[in-house]
Amino acid sequence: MSLGLFVLSRGVGILRGLLTAAVSMFRGTLVIRIHTITTSTRIRIYGAFSLNPVFENCKALTFDLFGTVLDLGGSLTPHLKIFLDGRGSDVDPAAMWQQLRYRQRIEQYQDTLVELGHSGYLETVQKAFDYVARANKLTPTPEQTDTFMAGWQELSPFAECVAGLDRLRERYKLIALSNGNPWFLDHLVKNRIQYEFDGVMSVEEAGYFKPKPGVYRRAARNLGMEPGELIMVSANSFDVMGARTCGLRGAYVNRYDLPFEDTHDMYKPDVTVLNFTELADALLSRGDG
Repeated sequence: MSLGLFVLSRGVGILRGLLTAAVSMFRGTLVIRIHTITTSTRIRIYGAFSLNPVFENCKALTFDLFGTVLDLGGSLTPHLKIFLDGRGSDVDPAAMWQQLRYRQRIEQYQDTLVELGHSGYLETVQKAFDYVARANKLTPTPEQTDTFMAGWQELSPFAECVAGLDRLRERYKLIALSNGNPWFLDHLVKNRIQYEFDGVMSVEEAGYFKPKPGVYRRAARNLGMEPGELIMVSANSFDVMGARTCGLRGAYVNRYDLPFEDTHDMYKPDVTVLNFTELADALLSRGDG
């Protein structure tokens, strides 16, 4: 498989777009697909990935954990069902999970914006659960809240994550950069993900939730690297956008088939993939495995 890049000129003007020909063999048949791309376009070859040149000097990957490495919906929807069944409610647990997830982000944004002191990740989870339960006319008892919060200790990673991380370790340092409380991250990394990252950083070091710029800048400082030497990996588009505004490269793991933020091209992801298998394909050259 090969990739040809062509620059076409018309008269005295030079087209700013590049034409890429992605050539693949499928059952003995040569298949050629041609795209027009710009400098901000992510490069993907059918059947394989070509390493985007912007990644050549990158040395470390910073990973979001909640929703990117850890399957929150799959892990927590059953615990919401226990709560709803106990209340005799016909609310759909999956729908309530979506409500809770969106409300939690509002809680985090409020926590950052009002600047009354960083409260912590699990604290915003509990506030979101209480809010969404009350919004559904299901005010929880303290015991029910405690039972749901205990479910967060049992989060599980997506099935392909560890294998993808093993491949990526061949080229990059792997750093968890998470909104989580430090003690909670220690538990999740050791007991649930069961993976030895090269470092685990909590936003509590900066005192704000992502996408506050200081989170990404502090990560670069802690690693002794320039921002452009880091790649932020996240299934949350606001996280990738926040990192890109600080000069980090960005990989969007679009697990949930959602559009990216409506933002300037320069703040869009350098690569978009569906999972960590594709992520490793995209961030490793053939020689890296």
